[in-house]
Amino acid sequence: MAGHRIFTTAFGDIYPHYVTKVERKGRTTDELHEVIHWLTGYDEAGIEKVVADGVDMETFFADAPAWNPNATLITGVICGHRVEEIEDPLMQKIRYLDKLVDEVARGKKMASIKRA
Repeated sequence: MAGHRIFTTAFGDIYPHYVTKVERKGRTTDELHEVIHWLTGYDEAGIEKVVADGVDMETFFADAPAWNPNATLITGVICGHRVEEIEDPLMQKIRYLDKLVDEVARGKKMASIKRA
């Protein structure tokens, strides 16, 4: 999947879709931020900055302040692919975040989402 166009897409272009997805299902932006923080280490100010600066997905993940080592515990299917079997490390990180957003939207308990 090297060179996939999602890698150069701005996080700020995708972020509103995450917000819409969780809010449409009755969840909050705070819950979305909580899982982004858990996975990447970005706090609310950090998320706002990368959105405002137009940071692409590759840079978003490369510059993540504190990648969570428990991310490897995220398993399951997203977009027809098992996240634990995705070979490209960047695509796997993107799909980890997609999976967490889906879990928030479905109303899964935060402790379970955070693999606690």
